Amino acid sequence: MDLDAVRTFVAVADAGQFQEAAVELSITQQAVSKRVAALEKDLGVRLFDRTARGARLTVDGQAFLPHARGLLHAEERAVASVRAGRRALRVDVVGRRVAPAGLLHDFHRAHPDVALDVVTMPHGDAAIAAVGAGTLDAAFRAVTAAPRRLPAGIEATRVFDEPLVAVLGPAHALAGARALRPADLAGYRIWMPGNANGTEWAAYYEELGAAFGITIDPSGPDFGIEPLLDAVAGSAELVTFVGERTPLQWPDHYDLRRITLRDPTPVYPHSLVYRADNPHPALAALRAHLGTARHRAGTWTPSWAGQSTPRSASSSAG
Repeated sequence: MDLDAVRTFVAVADAGQFQEAAVELSITQQAVSKRVAALEKDLGVRLFDRTARGARLTVDGQAFLPHARGLLHAEERAVASVRAGRRALRVDVVGRRVAPAGLLHDFHRAHPDVALDVVTMPHGDAAIAAVGAGTLDAAFRAVTAAPRRLPAGIEATRVFDEPLVAVLGPAHALAGARALRPADLAGYRIWMPGNANGTEWAAYYEELGAAFGITIDPSGPDFGIEPLLDAVAGSAELVTFVGERTPLQWPDHYDLRRITLRDPTPVYPHSLVYRADNPHPALAALRAHLGTARHRAGTWTPSWAGQSTPRSASSSAG
C-alpha cells in the first residue's frame, strides 16, 4: 500500500479539508486529490464525501482511519529501528557464561541508555561472516593477529586477555597447591568436552597442550558446565580449565578448588571484531569502553594471537 497516499488520507481526515491537508503536507491540492483518489481506487471504496464545507469521512473512511494511523505508526517504528543511534547494537558474545558476556554487561552498566541485542554464535567463522554481512555489528572472538586472515573491511582489536585457572576436586593430588605451573599438569587428564573441532578455543587449547606437554581431552558429549564440575569433583585425575571471569556455582560438598596458573599464566585473547565502516555510534562507544588489551609480563598466548611469552622452567607448584 502506498504510504504517501495513506498519510494524505489521514491528513485530510484530521483537517477536514483538502486545501488544509495540502498546506500541512507541502504539496498542491491537486496532488492531495490524486492521492486520495488512487487510494480509493485501490481499496474499492469511497473514503470521503466532498461537501461545500470540505471533506467528510464515509462509513468506510471511518472504518479505515484507525488502521491507516496504525500503518503510519508502523512506518515510524520501522524507520526508527535502523536510524543511526536508534537501532540496538547487535553483538555476539560466544556464550552467556563466558568473559565476553561479562565485558558487554560491564558496558551496559556504564551506558544503560544504549540498546543492545546480545546473541551467541558457536563458530567464529560464522560470526565473522555475519559481521561482514552486516547482520552483526560486532563479535567477541579469539582471532589471528595477521590482518590478512580477516576478510577485507573487517578489523579486530585485542580487548581482554583473560587468565585461565585450573579447577579440580578435593581428592586430586594437586588439590593442596596454591598455584600451579601449566607444566605441573603434565600426566593429568585435562577434560574440555566443549572443545568442538574448528572453533577458536579448540585451536587455543591444542597449542596450549603442545606448549606445555599437557593432554587436553575434548572427548565425550558436552552436557554443560554443571555435569563437568560434578565429574571433576568426584575424580582424583580430572582437571578442567575455565576463564578467570567465568562465574561458577556448585554444591558445598563438591569442595572444588580454583587454582591460579603461573610461570607463565595462560591467557585467552579476546578480540572485538567489527566492520571498519560501521557508523553505529554505540559501536564507537563500545570500542572506547573496552580499549586495548595490554600485554602483561609472565603470560602466555598462542603464536597465532600475536603475543606469546616463552614457558618458564623456574619456580614450582606452590
